[in-house]
Amino acid sequence: MKYALIGCGRIAVNHIKALVNNKLDLVAMCDIDESKFDIMLEKAGCGSFPEAERYADYKQMLADHPEINLVAIATESGKHARIALDCIDAGKHLIIEKPMAMSMADADEIIRRADEKGVKVSACHQNRFNVAVQQLRQALEAGRFGRLSHGTIHVRWNRGRGYYDQAPWRGTWEQDGGTLMNQCIHGIDLLRWMMGDDVVEVYGTTRQRFHDYLEAEDVGVAVVKFENGAVGTIEGTSNVYPKNLEETLYLFGENGTVKIGGTSTNNIDVWDFADETEEDQVNKGLVEQTSNVYGNGHTLLYADVIDAIENDRAPFVDAVAGRNALEMVLAIYKSQKTGKPVHLPLSNFASTDMVGEF
Repeated sequence: MKYALIGCGRIAVNHIKALVNNKLDLVAMCDIDESKFDIMLEKAGCGSFPEAERYADYKQMLADHPEINLVAIATESGKHARIALDCIDAGKHLIIEKPMAMSMADADEIIRRADEKGVKVSACHQNRFNVAVQQLRQALEAGRFGRLSHGTIHVRWNRGRGYYDQAPWRGTWEQDGGTLMNQCIHGIDLLRWMMGDDVVEVYGTTRQRFHDYLEAEDVGVAVVKFENGAVGTIEGTSNVYPKNLEETLYLFGENGTVKIGGTSTNNIDVWDFADETEEDQVNKGLVEQTSNVYGNGHTLLYADVIDAIENDRAPFVDAVAGRNALEMVLAIYKSQKTGKPVHLPLSNFASTDMVGEF
């Protein structure tokens, strides 16, 4: 399958490894900073790909290579939607790094236009493929929890001045958002997916405590009411001293309690069910080794998207999933801005509506 990558910065290394592991044919790479190509490839340790053309203009790349089937977008977040819509119009299937867009209008338009053009779009929430997360989902779908009481996601990480100095768009409302949109959206996606996609209300508050050189928040908390009667809580921050501490997902039901921990929801810390099985003993204490906080999920997400294209089905993590995660973050932002609970579905709100908040 012919493949192209747009955006060759920090996260692009994982995309390069995923395309190699899935034996995709890298036709072209695009970035406005030509120095990033070799840096990315060296970090990935996957060869130089001399046959892949290098572009600064993705529109020219699309025009030159109509044979491309699949495109991954890994630019700064504020450019995701515009690039995605141009790729969809060109008939390309897509993997879009999180967040899928920065406004509800753009996310909805990506979904609408992809359906109209008949292309597959996957939001890159790769942590859904973590072994621990998959085991949790299977238990949930099997009804082992019974009725859900509540769930919680904690993303307690560290991001200092050096991280933000690497790229001027980081921490801006137009191109990035704050810690909830950037660092915490994977965990927020998992909480909504597990607790029930039908959300009634979100009430949140955010602050900028230690990063006054940014526009956006560095800590946020929220309470979520789900249609099924369960409640959820969200805590996300980049203020943990001195390094990343945890990304932890809790699920509490009448017949089960699970805690998925580690730095990126990659370990099973607690696994207790009333109807305990032999497999439960295997799950207790499960640890999935990862080389960084991004985990191992990109390769599996790519494999799923390839299969979805070949078999004309929806990807496991589709554009609606990307929209739902974005909606949660934007609802917290709107709640902070208005000081009131926000009822879902959310429409006509964007990260840029928060300009000047701090």
